[in-house]
Amino acid sequence: MALTLAVPRPDRRATGPARGHRLFAVVLLLAAALRVLVMLGYDTARLYWYDSFTYLDTAVHLRPQGAFHPAGYSWFLRALRPFHSVELVAGVQHAMGLATGMLIYVLLRRRSVPGWGAALAAVPVLFDPAFVRLEHAVLSDTLVIFLITAALLTLLWRREPSARAAAAAGLLLALAGLTRTAAVPLIGLAALYVLLRRASWRQAAALAVAGLLPLLAYAGWYAQHHGRFALSGSDGVALWARTMTFADCSVIRPGPDLAALCPNGTVLDAASEYVWDPRAPLNRLPGDRFAHNDLARSFALAAIAAQPLDYLREVARDTSLAFTWQPVAHPARMTPSTTFPRGSWPLPEEHALVGKVRQEYDPDLRGMRSVEPYASVLAVYQYPWFLHGSLFGVVLLAGGAGVLARPRSALLPWSFAVFLLVAPVAALDFDHRYVLPAIPMACVAAALAVPGLLRREYRVAGPGRTTVRG
Repeated sequence: MALTLAVPRPDRRATGPARGHRLFAVVLLLAAALRVLVMLGYDTARLYWYDSFTYLDTAVHLRPQGAFHPAGYSWFLRALRPFHSVELVAGVQHAMGLATGMLIYVLLRRRSVPGWGAALAAVPVLFDPAFVRLEHAVLSDTLVIFLITAALLTLLWRREPSARAAAAAGLLLALAGLTRTAAVPLIGLAALYVLLRRASWRQAAALAVAGLLPLLAYAGWYAQHHGRFALSGSDGVALWARTMTFADCSVIRPGPDLAALCPNGTVLDAASEYVWDPRAPLNRLPGDRFAHNDLARSFALAAIAAQPLDYLREVARDTSLAFTWQPVAHPARMTPSTTFPRGSWPLPEEHALVGKVRQEYDPDLRGMRSVEPYASVLAVYQYPWFLHGSLFGVVLLAGGAGVLARPRSALLPWSFAVFLLVAPVAALDFDHRYVLPAIPMACVAAALAVPGLLRREYRVAGPGRTTVRG
């Protein structure tokens, strides 16, 4: 049944650019005010042992790290080194957080999402304390999220991306992968999306080449320093730790060279704890734990092949922690927080690397402390804690429903969100920090999907007339 309605032509004068973006302008102003308050409420950037110090040390002595961290974030820190200020690093990252919110809004408005819906999708990255706290820390998360969001906008700006846009997106994803290796497979997802859109093979090839060449160049640089063609030297150790929560050597039946990595009765409350605990089997082997990376990988792959259902069960169980009503401490020694803390956080001065970084990167390097009265104002700021888990699950489901109904719009951001959520758990363990890159992607997918699910189909029947089916 078709119903023909006369639809008046819209008055463009009533919906000008200024009026259309007024709501987001207010949202962005409030988000900027929050970040200014954070800069005033803490006297310096937050530094974590030992991640922040290895990033800063690599920024001074450019070389690929042998263990966990590729050098992408250190390149960013090196660009800011002439200023010798980690406070400036935090300030630039706060601006990057605002820019990420703007990218989300601009992309969604480009895709005809209403202004209120586009602004709402940017709210988590602009106002969630978890994002803002990471912007104020010398950690790679903010840069990764910005690069992935920029790549998403580049690919979705047009219905079919040009070869130039595809190449730009591939390069952005390569930079994200060189900042955190978990982002590397996004290049493959993006190239597959371009092919599924039935674009020319040139677009997919441009994306793949622009994405893979920087990774290959970095792997060659890594091989010059560490003797193996790779992006890092910890993938095997991480995956081995993942298997320690279920591995049964009576089922795996490892050879003599791998038997030393079997569970030894040490039971810890999170897979990631096995990397560092001195009682864990890997840490009882002679030498540095990462020297046994290849051996650990061989054991992990054997364990997964012998116990695939146990592996999938553990990954699913830990991934579900992202959707709890209240944040769960995982591991138990970590206390999840949805607010801005007050106090002081001294540096571990007993480690020589602290003094080295102070001498070479920032002479004023010190532990962070909260500053009154701004810290008290921040303490009053309450971001609803249930938005971290339960609502994130609803948003992810909404995006998934949109993919089933209208896959052309929401497929890429939703697949990015799911991968960024599950991959860190599958490779190592769940961490609330690792969930954050998935949240902006899930919000974009939901914002693109929900209007399509609710909107009726319109067909133009003639000048000024529209056929409505429903």
